[in-house]
Amino acid sequence: MSSPMATTVPTKVLLSDLVSSFVEYVPSNYIRPASDRPDLLNVETSDTTIPIVDLQGLAGTNRSRVVEEIGIACENDGFFQVTNHGIPKDVIEGMLRVAKEFFHLPESERLKSYSDDPAKTTRLSTSFNVKTEKASSWRDYLRLHCYPLENFVDEWPCNPPCFRQVVAEYCKNARELVLRLLEAISESLELEGDYMVKALGKQAQHMAINYYPPCPQPELTYGLPGHKDPNAITILLQDGVPGLQVLRKGKWVTVNPDPDTLVINIGDMIQVLSNDRFKSVLHRVVVSKTSERISVPTFYCPSPDALIKPAEVVVEKGHPPIYRSFTYAEYYEKFWNQGLQSASWLDVFKAT
Repeated sequence: MSSPMATTVPTKVLLSDLVSSFVEYVPSNYIRPASDRPDLLNVETSDTTIPIVDLQGLAGTNRSRVVEEIGIACENDGFFQVTNHGIPKDVIEGMLRVAKEFFHLPESERLKSYSDDPAKTTRLSTSFNVKTEKASSWRDYLRLHCYPLENFVDEWPCNPPCFRQVVAEYCKNARELVLRLLEAISESLELEGDYMVKALGKQAQHMAINYYPPCPQPELTYGLPGHKDPNAITILLQDGVPGLQVLRKGKWVTVNPDPDTLVINIGDMIQVLSNDRFKSVLHRVVVSKTSERISVPTFYCPSPDALIKPAEVVVEKGHPPIYRSFTYAEYYEKFWNQGLQSASWLDVFKAT
């Protein structure tokens, strides 16, 4: 008798439409090898382990203390959560609402945005890179370029009708927060406050609106496998369903969603700029058997031609630069073509 996991399923471009017609088993192309599956029983919770930084003091007399807290979190954890981040509650609620509304649109409406061409600045797709990966991830996503905003907003979906307005407002607020964080990160390294922003060149801001449908066998697959972010810094907005896990001291830790916090993580480019003082950290996404999940990461990136190298001020005497100079385009090409994996490509760019 054939295994039910090998059952032929209807051909659908998006996972969310496949799930609606096939819900009993995970299709074979989503099943990870036995050695690369989430051990869901061996995971800790983040209640006391992921730092929480209150940003309220950044604008006042406590700035130096908050900057120090951010620096310590970047150095010891690579991940932290922020409260009093300045993005209004109604902007956050609106972003999550239109994200869910978009993925609940009829299939024919959503597919107007579909493309597997990574060069498109607005595109709906599934998994990560459908052209190169061996095992698919349990995710659909809408990828949007969003800086400069006026260059891209007119190509975004126009359904739901308020989509462009609501998402644009969130993007503007997210950029303001990123700039404040980059300034604080620069100061924590004893650099000029505008160092990080200048090092990123013209800069780019992307957003992924992730949709993770319920999964009948979450122990067999990932929403996204373990990886490090290639960009400079990421701001993550989550709905109320857990899914994000961070590798900390050799253990996977679940970052429980909190409606009053956003999750911040350092990407590979800040690891290079800090000469390895700050670390980009492995993280992954697991999925739920009973609940759909929405997450909205905002990726702040260097421009493709930005020359990335360790800041001279952070290169200590007797400890030369760990990395050679390279462009962000050079790095990102390797990241995209090889797909999400536990090892980042930074070793390739180490100084000889």
